[in-house]
Amino acid sequence: MRTTIDSYKSRAGRLDLEGIDFEDFTDRPLSPDALRSLRYMHDVEHHTVCYLRDLLLTPAHRDPEITAFLSCWVFEELWHGEALARVLEAHGEVAGAPRVAALRRGRRRRDALTTQAGYARLSESAGHPTLRELLRRIMRQEGGHIDFYASEAARRLGESVPAQRLTRSMLSHLWRPVGSGVMPRREVRFLVDYLFGGDKGVEVLQRIDRRIDRLPGQGDLSLLSRAMARLSA
Repeated sequence: MRTTIDSYKSRAGRLDLEGIDFEDFTDRPLSPDALRSLRYMHDVEHHTVCYLRDLLLTPAHRDPEITAFLSCWVFEELWHGEALARVLEAHGEVAGAPRVAALRRGRRRRDALTTQAGYARLSESAGHPTLRELLRRIMRQEGGHIDFYASEAARRLGESVPAQRLTRSMLSHLWRPVGSGVMPRREVRFLVDYLFGGDKGVEVLQRIDRRIDRLPGQGDLSLLSRAMARLSA
């Protein structure tokens, strides 16, 4: 069933933080690796408004359904970044606007499927109950974004073979893991190895690949598995 803009708008809103005890991170801090991953995610979430700027320079700004989605999307992502900032602050780190100001001079591309999968893997790897609940709430909203993306991609690709070919070519040659446009390569590699290394990580990537492969004209891309293998090498 297609996820319409009306169904998405009816669910969109500020992230619910009721009952999230951020002081728990002071008492039970995250491991260094989990915290390193969270910094990466914090930076990417706070960069969303710059992705919006880039998108609105394309013909996408002429489509009222797309601009309605983007308006809700950027609002939700702002609060994801603010929530992650509070976790970093609980660890005594600089977060929010002071941390991301310099990053906005860079350029990034974003991928919601890998973003949600990354949150899921971090939740499992960190083993922290408060973080698990916070990420569960963020992932629920990210899931709404994915449903809209997937629905629109299936509809629009199904209407145009040239669009299928162009999309396949761009994905094959231009797609990179989220944040890799400006984050240091060592940080990208760390995140890939930490979140998607091992058998469970491979299963997650293959599951996303299967979802992309089901889109019209995108079969057998194995997009993430190939890209992650290149990055790890």
